[in-house]
Amino acid sequence: MLFNSYTFLFFFSFVLIIYWSSKSKDQNKVLLVSSYVFYGAWDYRFLSLILISTLIDFYVASYIAKDNLRKRIYLCISIFVNLGLLSLFKYYGFFLESLSALLSLLGIGMRLPAIDLIVPVGISFYTFQTMSYTIDVYKGKIKPIDNIYDFALYVSFFPQLVAGPIERSYNLIPQIKNLRYFNRVNLIEASYLILYGLFMKTVLADNMSILVDAIYSNDSSFSGLDLLLATYAFSFQIYGDFAGYSSIAIGTAKLLGFNLIKNFDSPYFSSSPSEFWKKWHISLSSWLRDYLYIPLGGNRFGKTKRYRNLMITMLLGGLWHGASWTYIIWGFYHATLLIVYGLISIGPVEQRADNQNLFKPFKVIVLYNLICLGWLVFRCESLSKVFLILERILNDFHATDYTFATACIILFFALPIFSHEFWEIQRGIRSFNDRPILSLIITKIYFIIMIIIFQAPTQKEFIYFQF
Repeated sequence: MLFNSYTFLFFFSFVLIIYWSSKSKDQNKVLLVSSYVFYGAWDYRFLSLILISTLIDFYVASYIAKDNLRKRIYLCISIFVNLGLLSLFKYYGFFLESLSALLSLLGIGMRLPAIDLIVPVGISFYTFQTMSYTIDVYKGKIKPIDNIYDFALYVSFFPQLVAGPIERSYNLIPQIKNLRYFNRVNLIEASYLILYGLFMKTVLADNMSILVDAIYSNDSSFSGLDLLLATYAFSFQIYGDFAGYSSIAIGTAKLLGFNLIKNFDSPYFSSSPSEFWKKWHISLSSWLRDYLYIPLGGNRFGKTKRYRNLMITMLLGGLWHGASWTYIIWGFYHATLLIVYGLISIGPVEQRADNQNLFKPFKVIVLYNLICLGWLVFRCESLSKVFLILERILNDFHATDYTFATACIILFFALPIFSHEFWEIQRGIRSFNDRPILSLIITKIYFIIMIIIFQAPTQKEFIYFQF
């Protein structure tokens, strides 16, 4: 049930009517049933996995709060079950294939048990969300919730269930427990967020995907310049795709009276990798920081251990995205960027003076191109294809009949929205309420016109659904 489909429009309209027509005490029940229907529409069989995570973590959290002596054991049970399910469905085949390749390299012939498993949509997202709840209870940040149905809604809340944002328990659970009232201000902001998300997905991302798929799938027929333009197009595709989903999720949740966390904040205008990761997929990067990087020691024990912790965190962050060596290498690449920038002191200290720094535009351009190099690794199915494309970019860099048309298409779809982002940064606009009314009217009209006239001819599934 894609956000940009008529099926979801009818589903959400029906839910919205029933939800706001219900008594306050019944609203959570409406949302819980709706969330299970929404997820069941993908594949009803995998509802059992959500139920297992819900039951395990609900009772484990209550035991953690009651039994201080054995709370570490209960926490380990939660982590083992959640990561066990995630590993089984998402990584079993990858680990099996990698082990088989290693054994063959060592001259050991062994048949390993293969299981053909479908990866449940959104399993990486709701696994991290429910696991963070038990960790927060263990750390004493929150008290365990006493209503299993409210907790089940926290795990399965459909606007952000399959692709985030990954919500924290201390933000979402209080909103689930508190009364909610219809607010016209929410309606205005939600309409903007949904229109923005639909534009980013159906206009920017899906039109860029046509270029990317056409060029990357037949890379030997295009020049290095065409392949470079396709890589830039993919950077806009993945940004439009995921930022678009997040914006629609936040907007639909707002129509239901919930405030989800912001997931993107103009990341391509960052001047350092650390700044980029504070603005790209914020809910995941902050999750990895709080539940992996800091527990490993963070930056508390000197630079060497700090860089070790960064490397471990980014490698696992890459693996989180998918069961492939290209994702792990992508994580390694970004860890290397963070370390190198840290070593040459291009980091938080200098960022405080970046607005007055004449070199900031240069830094932004350099970092953006480095990020695009990472997207090349992220997009390709294998390292051999990465090297082939890089070789063509470096040695066959000339314009073809496609080059000018490709560049014009990218500029037509990407330049207006990124110019608008740049304008908002320069004006210091940080929230919806900071936007001038005239700006809101103009951008809404632009989104509507572009969605009606220039929506891509074919719908694409959201990229992050596979994660």
